[in-house]
Amino acid sequence: MPAALELLRQMVEINSYTENREGVNQLGKFTAESFAPLGFTAEFVPSANPRYGEHVVLTRPGRSNRSIAMISHLDTVFSPEEEARNGFHWQVEGDRIYGPGTIDIKGGTVIMWLVLSALREQVPKVFEEITWKLFWNSSEERLTPDFGEMCRARFDGRTLAALVFEAEGRLGNERLMVVTRKGRAAWRVTVTGRGAHAGGKHRHGANALVQLGKTIERIAALTDYSRDVTFNVGTASGGTVLNRVPHEAVAEGEFRAFSVEAYARAKTALLELAGPGEVRSAADGYRCEVRVEILEETRPWMRNPRTDALLGMWQQAGNELGIQIGDEERAGLSDGNLIWEAVPTLDGLGPWGDNDHCSERSPDGSKVPEFVDITSFVPKAALNVAAIMKLVGVS
Repeated sequence: MPAALELLRQMVEINSYTENREGVNQLGKFTAESFAPLGFTAEFVPSANPRYGEHVVLTRPGRSNRSIAMISHLDTVFSPEEEARNGFHWQVEGDRIYGPGTIDIKGGTVIMWLVLSALREQVPKVFEEITWKLFWNSSEERLTPDFGEMCRARFDGRTLAALVFEAEGRLGNERLMVVTRKGRAAWRVTVTGRGAHAGGKHRHGANALVQLGKTIERIAALTDYSRDVTFNVGTASGGTVLNRVPHEAVAEGEFRAFSVEAYARAKTALLELAGPGEVRSAADGYRCEVRVEILEETRPWMRNPRTDALLGMWQQAGNELGIQIGDEERAGLSDGNLIWEAVPTLDGLGPWGDNDHCSERSPDGSKVPEFVDITSFVPKAALNVAAIMKLVGVS
């Protein structure tokens, strides 16, 4: 653990905000150097988006062609400016370590390192037999599809599983593995109206902002908690100056759903809002026009027998170690969404912590930033080692 925590400290102190390409690449190189003593060789793969850093692939060939993939990512959501503004940095307080990426997901990378180190020392036969393929996404927080394509191109029929080292969930003393995740679509609504002088020609205008407000209300109403479908209006803008009836207005947001059917219904309902609006010019009836676009999509990771089989192995290992293991359907996305159909996939294999994506701390302590629980590392690493032994057929 001392070596693992030092590894984590050095990773956390490298700012790897998604748009900090230099920082992401620095972390990628440091990660490759950290795993090199375990026998891994590095490949750096340019992102499809040149604004982002390079993906990292580390490989250690085994005596057999059976392989196990491990998945993490390099980037965080915290810019250097935000870290400085909120004094958000490596800070140990009791059993907690606060800092950017401690739980999402640099702590997960450290669990990978602990698991592989333990296998090499304690079960060298398994460590040497399996071909290990480790993948780090440079832009997971933007969930760019090219990372999934890169991983799938390196999987084959002998890939036993893809293990994703996002943080575990907790329900009391029960540790929760992630077995399914929502799909997500980003959307844009553009309303075209007709501009006019807000004083002398007001009757001739068709106010695009007013129409956008009505359309936004309809979008928000598509949220259906009974079906785990959520719509979020993230941004809205329109108009130019106060003495002009706005001729255009734009809103962007997202929707999410667990099932393919609910996702498809949500998408259809959103797209059906396109067409002529009800806001008209009082002078001649000219109507606003509503256009709806899907900007990007990530399909749901559906619950499936192959993931459940992996969960069963982790539950068996937990029983043997006295660790209670449950499962979780998580609304947030991960790289698991991109690969689950290609190979059996299980998520939530990282340590426990909380408040990911948060850098603020309030004076009264009611709000604290992202942290990882130090005491969760060793039990989780031991669990993963024991479950991997079952995965490769060693009791």
